[in-house]
Amino acid sequence: MGLLNRMYGSKKAEYKGAEKSPSRVSGGLKAQGVDRVTMLGENGQESELPTLRYVAALEQQVREQRGSINVLERKLARLESEVQRLTGVVNSGKL
Repeated sequence: MGLLNRMYGSKKAEYKGAEKSPSRVSGGLKAQGVDRVTMLGENGQESELPTLRYVAALEQQVREQRGSINVLERKLARLESEVQRLTGVVNSGKL
């Protein structure tokens, strides 16, 4: 019974797909045409509004890019201070 239960049991291994990057998510929503909703006002004018999922994907993309920018700014500051230190050493002739 154990073998049959394992073969035909209801417990299946769940597939956990790879996390998609926010740019893939927003691009996919845009490609599917679900990034905007068209609303018709009382005066007969159409207005297009972005969907909440699309806005959330864009916000996540901005958060990740800000994080990358912060890391690069810290690296740049370290390199600039190292260059200034080395310039001082070279100018003082203590090589």
